[in-house]
Amino acid sequence: MWSLVGNKKKQRWLWYAWEPRLKHIITHTFGRRNKQTLRNLLRLLSGFNVAFWCTDNFSAYEVLPNEKHITGKLYTQRIERENLNLRNKLKRLNRKTQGYSKSAEMHDRVIGTFIEREHYLK
Repeated sequence: MWSLVGNKKKQRWLWYAWEPRLKHIITHTFGRRNKQTLRNLLRLLSGFNVAFWCTDNFSAYEVLPNEKHITGKLYTQRIERENLNLRNKLKRLNRKTQGYSKSAEMHDRVIGTFIEREHYLK
């Protein structure tokens, strides 16, 4: 999911892994929408046994193993719902608001702290 830092030209992407049985985010990272940020997320997930990946058809996902990778919208509905929940709870993620972040560091810290409090500490 993306949001803005400073202005519309500076998109900041939140990448996270969703665990459907627990209905929680299990890890997250911030960055651009590219392979390097995906590799950062995969490094955080190295201790988990991931059964399969459900993603859209973005080219960066070609680094995922084909036998575990499912593309399309069939299994991403819950992820989109979580994106909506985050946008409703955090003003910084809402696209049409005056409450945007002016620095990437504060953006990442505020959203990261919220995710940690809501998903990791339960």
